[in-house]
Amino acid sequence: MSKRALTKYLQSLPKEELENQVLDLYIRFKPVKDYYNFVFNPKEGKLVEEAKAKIANEYFPLKRKRARARRSVAQKYIKQFILLEMDPALISDVMLFNIETVQRFNGIKRINQEAFYKSMYNSFQQATEFIQVNGLKAVYQSRMEAILETAWEQEWFNAEGLDRCLEEIKPA
Repeated sequence: MSKRALTKYLQSLPKEELENQVLDLYIRFKPVKDYYNFVFNPKEGKLVEEAKAKIANEYFPLKRKRARARRSVAQKYIKQFILLEMDPALISDVMLFNIETVQRFNGIKRINQEAFYKSMYNSFQQATEFIQVNGLKAVYQSRMEAILETAWEQEWFNAEGLDRCLEEIKPA
């Protein structure tokens, strides 16, 4: 169904039926519920703190013995925050927090999987591009440089790639 056809259909509905359909969507679909909860009560700070706690718990669990270390958890939150059009500064903070947490974990328990480093490269590249596009590089430059420095100290095989990502956003 095209947007135009949907608009025409929605305009033809009586107000009460339209309200019922929106309520039904709210009840059936979690993304719709999340969207309306955010729109009417945008506690961005609380959402960011919850996301940071979940990300930290992936690498430094409070209730389990072993860390799961799943990048997908952070990516899920970042994607959701972008969809909700949260403040880009908060999204950037979560993106960098994820990488910093991974580096703290890697400093304690060395990870020897090439896929891990490729994944972190992708996360860093995504973060630097997002920060550049949203004009936040002055705010987060020191954190990004600290991440790069830690990557070199931990001897990441792709630290040079991280360096290139950072070089691409520096002013000419």
